[in-house]
Amino acid sequence: MGPLQIKELLKASPEQQSVTVKGWVRTKRESKNAIFIALNDGSTIHNIQAVAEPGQFSAELLLTVTTGACLNITGQLVESQGSGQAVEVKIQDIHVYGAADPEVYPLQPKRHSLEFLREIAHLRPRTNTFSAILRIRHTLAFAVHKYYNDKGFFYLHTPVITASDAEGAGEMFRVTTLDLNKLPRTEEGDINFKEDFFGREANLTVSGQLEGELGAMALSKIYTFGPTFRAENSNTTRHLAEFWMIEPEMAFFELKDNMDLAEDFVKTVISYAMENCKDDLEFLQNRLAEEEKNKPQNERSQPLLEKLSFVVDNPFERLTYTEAIEILLKSKPHKEKKFQYPVGWGIDLSSEHERYLVEKHFKKPVILTNYPREIKSFYMKLDEDGKTVRAMDVLFPGIGEIIGGSQREEDYDKLLQRVHEVGIDPQNLWWYLETRKFGTAPHSGFGLGFERLVLFVTGMSNIRDVIPFPRYPKSAEF
Repeated sequence: MGPLQIKELLKASPEQQSVTVKGWVRTKRESKNAIFIALNDGSTIHNIQAVAEPGQFSAELLLTVTTGACLNITGQLVESQGSGQAVEVKIQDIHVYGAADPEVYPLQPKRHSLEFLREIAHLRPRTNTFSAILRIRHTLAFAVHKYYNDKGFFYLHTPVITASDAEGAGEMFRVTTLDLNKLPRTEEGDINFKEDFFGREANLTVSGQLEGELGAMALSKIYTFGPTFRAENSNTTRHLAEFWMIEPEMAFFELKDNMDLAEDFVKTVISYAMENCKDDLEFLQNRLAEEEKNKPQNERSQPLLEKLSFVVDNPFERLTYTEAIEILLKSKPHKEKKFQYPVGWGIDLSSEHERYLVEKHFKKPVILTNYPREIKSFYMKLDEDGKTVRAMDVLFPGIGEIIGGSQREEDYDKLLQRVHEVGIDPQNLWWYLETRKFGTAPHSGFGLGFERLVLFVTGMSNIRDVIPFPRYPKSAEF
């Protein structure tokens, strides 16, 4: 089973028992009475202190014990003589697995900018900030699977390579084995994809939703949780080219059922992280407060744990898009022309509009429903007025939309009409349309970008800092 992790050792009762601890040096300091080594193995935000006596080890060995070095320490677990932790290790032996030359090791014990750390993504998990983020990311992922398993959902693996564009928005990465220097051509001069691996154009998926619906039409309740890709040339703090999506699809769920599930889902997984990542969340909360201490009070973010409680403890306000537009038109920022983007029925709400509704007007998370058909996807069920669809977006403080979903159109003729309206060739979706011919049923679903959730829970400001190896325009280094 290997040595006990530092997380467990810090909870142990000190009885001078022999222990082995392995990890990476965070700091080493020497005084005339002792040598103190702070070791961390990634299992917790906290280090364990290992103490040696002066002269106990050769100067040559101690020169290799520097920040970043990987050690195997054996010794006795004793009561700590200092403050901050209950136990420490009285060192008997040190084995250096790998040294880290302090002249070139980039993670010295000082503050590093997030921009710099993105350049060394292979090492940034060793920092307190990123180890905390990655532990929280793991906990949230586990909570997602636990939630859906406990609710009777089946985990469906949908294709990463697809010939369909679920959103109808383009911006997809092409998958091909064709020689780009000798592309085969048709008589008309177009690329002849019949000679490609799949015999047709293929891309990396932007969503598993359409295939997820097929699963729901047999298993009733499914969810996907997998990588998705978007070739949008966007260099913002909210966009990635490769990200993970959670997409449940449920037969026999109508719009209200969909909203109930989305609210319960996000509250449950956030609560799970709050219960199981207390130390990491407190560290990130303190980090954020330190970053913002020089800002005016009214420009500082809500304390992280307070923000998470804000979501978990409040019932989500539910209203239609039309009602939201009326509120925004009557709002002070609109009347004083302080919104950057215009307000009017038919617009696609911007983040500033969404955040106003959540943070200023209702002071609680919001679910907006029944959006204009023109600004939503073809597969959403038409309302009786023919102008709106049964869409739903969940809006959070500080971030705006975090979930987008809808009741899906189950009527074959109406769906086919929408496919034609948006310019999609029905032949490309024949299999999707057929589910409306053979035993169709009301059904609903939604999508949650996992990195968006991790961004919210960790309080980070850039989505590139909540995924281990971010992919964005001109960056695929690691």
